[in-house]
Amino acid sequence: MIFIAVRFTARPEYADTWLDRVADFTRATREEPGNLFFDWSRSVDDPHQYVLLEAFADAEAGAAHVASAHFKAGLAVMGEAIAATPEIINVEVPQQGWGPMGELAR
Repeated sequence: MIFIAVRFTARPEYADTWLDRVADFTRATREEPGNLFFDWSRSVDDPHQYVLLEAFADAEAGAAHVASAHFKAGLAVMGEAIAATPEIINVEVPQQGWGPMGELAR
């Protein structure tokens, strides 16, 4: 699985409409056959900051995502609204999707 975490800082005038701005990109990505999850969260400490957690089944699915028209369109929409260069973590992990947290297993 390819796991990606991206931290975006929106310009103040776009902070409250960020999720609306990326809605088409989010929907299209979630419909990709190799997408495992694509989840946005807003920071509780910085109202201008959003974190995207996403995963793809394998490198081929990740490459298809980056080559898609909706990826390019999403970059254009986000590019207009960011205050700084996003920060990213992109790693391959030996599992598919979320696993149970052993410390709180029921």
